[in-house]
Amino acid sequence: MPKMKTKSSAKKRFKLTASGKVKAGQAGKRHGMIKRSNTFLRNSRGMVILCAADAKKIIKQYLPNS
Repeated sequence: MPKMKTKSSAKKRFKLTASGKVKAGQAGKRHGMIKRSNTFLRNSRGMVILCAADAKKIIKQYLPNS
């Protein structure tokens, strides 16, 4: 069997914490900040921890070697 490769796009978008959880950037902040409220912009700074169901899929399919 060939080795499983890590998806290059996934390693740029996701990081794993020491306990194995998946961190990702907050969604909805690529463009169009003018129409977003200041509350939304404040609350969506930094990274977020993905829910267990999403994290399981990311680790299994995209980051197998992490």
